[in-house]
Amino acid sequence: MRKFKLLFILPLFLLLDGCKVNYNFTGTGKIDADTFQVNYFQNTSELIEPGIDRTFTLALQDIIQNQTNLTLTNSGGDLLYEGEIVDYRISPMTATADQRAAQNRLTITVMVRFSNKRKETDNFEKRFSFFYDFPAETQLTGATLNTALDEIFTRITQDIFNESLAKW
Repeated sequence: MRKFKLLFILPLFLLLDGCKVNYNFTGTGKIDADTFQVNYFQNTSELIEPGIDRTFTLALQDIIQNQTNLTLTNSGGDLLYEGEIVDYRISPMTATADQRAAQNRLTITVMVRFSNKRKETDNFEKRFSFFYDFPAETQLTGATLNTALDEIFTRITQDIFNESLAKW
């Protein structure tokens, strides 16, 4: 009877051992790379807000470091992110009864070129954009600007991460 149990259980373990799922909470699965490089994203938009190029570059580096085991490098990375901030625009969204703006929208668009040295079919060049709405009577400075940039850059960097590594 003991041999019968062993003959039944052993194939069951071997069958279940082959059913492995490669999953983690970021959805990246197995990344065929060891290092990544994020080149400086220069602000080439018509309207220039000082410092957002550096803030965006650091935000992109942070999300990749926080959600993967990849090592950041200054040159020769297996994965390369480069591009520029191509649009920084403030536009009125809603109007009051006397034709004055009641709400404004800050929109930022980033052009990204992604290269994977180990899997060139993953390479892409794509625009990523997001916005932040704020009351028209509020100046886009200080805490309001910081909140807007945090929200926009969080969304854009997550979209870039998903497109390049998570494949969502």
